[in-house]
Amino acid sequence: MGRVLLLAAGLLLASTMAWAGKAPVYTGLLSNTGAGGYDVVSYFEQQQAVPGSSHITTEYQGATWRFSSAEHLARFEADPERYAPAYGGYCAWAVSQGYLAKGDPRHWTILEDRLYLNFSQSVQDTWLQDTAGFIQQADRNWPSVLE
Repeated sequence: MGRVLLLAAGLLLASTMAWAGKAPVYTGLLSNTGAGGYDVVSYFEQQQAVPGSSHITTEYQGATWRFSSAEHLARFEADPERYAPAYGGYCAWAVSQGYLAKGDPRHWTILEDRLYLNFSQSVQDTWLQDTAGFIQQADRNWPSVLE
């Protein structure tokens, strides 16, 4: 009986340690889809948020990424670092403040060829007041904020 309890305690500790940090890409609680299923290439190519298709996907950094066209999929696969949102798609402003919040793909900005997502319109309004300063702060906090 003691061995069973010791084994159970060890498994519980191991599973707790495995979940201690957050995933490097925000996917939501019941999803494994990066950027809320939006086509991240579309922000750069069409200057708008376009939903991706569940039939045109790839895996990157442990998340599934959706695209609206095979061409966008190919562009992403050729250079995922260019198209994937900064800070794994978590809210860029929240990361600058030292914590994590979901990034909403409908509230986005591209600055210096980098995609940033924000939690809401009001957070994005704050973000836009000093993007350069917030990016410096977020860069200092990333990726340690995942711990």
